[in-house]
Order: sequence, then structure tokens, then C-alpha cells
Amino acid sequence: MSFSSPEFWVALMQIIGVNIVLSGDNAVVIALAARSLPPKQQKAAVAWGSGAAVVMRIVLTIVAVELLRLPYLKLIGAGLLLWIAVQLLLPEEEGEGHAEASSNLASAIKTILVADLVMSLDNVIAVAAAAKGDIALLIIGLAISIPIVVFASTMLMQLMSRYPIIITIGAGLLGWVAGEMAISDPAVKNWVDADAGWLHYAGPIVGAIGVVAVGSWLARRAAVGRAEATREAVPARPAHKGLKCVLMAVDGSQPAMQAVQRTLAMRDELRDPAGLELHLVNVQPSLPGDVSNFVDNKTREDYHREMADAAMVPAREALDRAGVHYQVHQLVGDPGTTIANLADTLGADLIVMGTRGLGASAGGLLGSVAQRTLEYAKVPVLLAK
Repeated sequence: MSFSSPEFWVALMQIIGVNIVLSGDNAVVIALAARSLPPKQQKAAVAWGSGAAVVMRIVLTIVAVELLRLPYLKLIGAGLLLWIAVQLLLPEEEGEGHAEASSNLASAIKTILVADLVMSLDNVIAVAAAAKGDIALLIIGLAISIPIVVFASTMLMQLMSRYPIIITIGAGLLGWVAGEMAISDPAVKNWVDADAGWLHYAGPIVGAIGVVAVGSWLARRAAVGRAEATREAVPARPAHKGLKCVLMAVDGSQPAMQAVQRTLAMRDELRDPAGLELHLVNVQPSLPGDVSNFVDNKTREDYHREMADAAMVPAREALDRAGVHYQVHQLVGDPGTTIANLADTLGADLIVMGTRGLGASAGGLLGSVAQRTLEYAKVPVLLAK
């Protein structure tokens, strides 16, 4: 492919997009493996660990490009890529991680290198497929995208946590690449070109839609199951009449602060304001599923707690200024279903939250968290703008 052809630029964008999205879990491991080190050692760990991983990944990808020229390997790779894409949409597993926290530079570099080796299978297959056998295109794409992953790992982790739609788009892109990969296998390519040309369009589309549909369904099942588990975290309360208990869901956004202000205004209108029980909750989205294989449970818990603490600062300051008593809850999981189930467990009479938080997509009338809370909540939900 020449630089002037549209196919070159489309393939280049696919390589960059696939590598950045699929490196989200690698970015999480990079950031968390080095976070317990002193600042200077953090930079050294990221630089040395990622540098070695970059060289290793380029070599592996070039080998994969050559191997994919063999019959049937693209069909196998496409199936594997579809499975990887679906897994991308599933949340992290609970329980202890298999690795210990990195307390020194050498162990942090080792964690980053080993994790990248194990977790790069998806990157290698997807990028090799997107390159379509063009080594020059492959090197250009990796040269652009890998430095972004290496030097912006923390930012990538925060963006993907704040805007889950990035992961969904990435999974769909993987499904698209898998569809293209399958129909270009030497074992079926001649038949597709001669008798089933429509597969050139249908294959990628079916791959993208199928991945998002199946992955979203499985993720929702997992989220509902985890949300149900939150019932055990807080003792259930007997039902009562009137406004006695309010749950405020916050994420540090301006709409969330409006929710806090609305709650305080309602409290002031009650005959017995001191009798209103207030609860403040922040739910952190789950990290990628395979992160637990390389980052221990304590490190992940510390990260979730720090992110939740930061998100709750504005709301806690407003409540402290008002001189009211409240209880704090910090949870991990699907925010919408987790908030709804916590309200049920607490015996809350009302959930108050912003219409759109930090994770809302730009085009939605309501944030995804608000929509899912409305869907699952058994009590009224007040949405503050």
C-alpha cells in the first residue's frame, strides 16, 4: 500500500486504535506496578520495563505477520481475536491477585515486562491482522501508538475508566478486524473473491456487532451479579414510611454537586432535619479483567480508594460545611446497578444523583450511570441537573 492510498491510512488508523485500546490493560499494569515506588524510580521502571516490552512486541508482531500468511492460521486467529474482544468488555475478577506489590525498581520492571509478554497476545494478533502483511505500515503504526501507551499509561487508565465507551468502541474495532482477518485467510480468500464478495462487507460488520452484543450481555450479567453481592456489605434495614434515608451518588462532577445541594435543600424543608439519614456513595468502575494476574489485590484496592476519595472531596466538603452527619460508602463494580442495590440494602427512600456524570457520553440525554440506576432502582431516583 502506498502513502497516498486511502487503504493505507485506514489500516494505519486501525493499527493505532487497536494498539491503544488493547494496551489499556497493559497501561493499568504499568501504572499500578510502579505506583508504590519513589517518583524517580517510577519513571525509571516505566522507561526500562516498557522499553524492553516495546522491542519484544515489535519482534513478535513481525513474526505474526509472516505466520498469518499460512492457510487456516488467520481463521484461528480471527476466532481468538473475537474471544479477546468479548473479554475486553468484562470486568476484573474479585479476589487476591497472583502477583505481589512491586516494592523495588527491579521487581516493578519485571512485573511490567512479564505482564506485557503475557498480555500482548491480543495486540500482536490484532495489529498483525490490521497491517495486512505490510511491514512498513506495521512499524509506522507501532512507532506512533506504543510511545503513547508507554508515556501516557496513567492518563489512558483514567480516560478508559471515565469513558467506558472507549472500551466498547475498541472491542467493536477488534470484531471488525477479526471479520476482515477471517475472510482474507488463504484457505478461503479465492472462494470469497469469486463467489461470496458480499462477505467483504458482511464479515467485518457481523464481527463488530456480534462482539459488542455478546460482550455487553455478559458484562451486564456479571455487573448484576456483583451488585447483588453488595447486599451483604451493609445490614438490611426494615422498611419505613416517609423520607428517612437518602443515598447521594457522586463522582466529582458538577451535576453530582447539584445533587448534594438538592439533598441539603430538601433536608432543610423537613420538620425534623436531624432525623434524615444521609449516605454518600462513589462507585469506581472495574479495572480490566486480567490485571489481577499481575497486580495484587491490595494495590488495586488502594488505587480504587484513592480515586474514590478524590471524587468525593467536593461533596464531603459541602456536607461538612452544612454541619450534617453522613455515612460514606466506596464500592467497585458497575456504578448503576451497584448504586441501586446499595439503596435497597440501606433501606433508602430516595436516590439523588446527577443527570450526567464524568462517564457520560457527549451525545446522551442522561449519563449511562443514571440510566442504569433508573432501570434497577426499587426506589425513586431524583436527577439533579
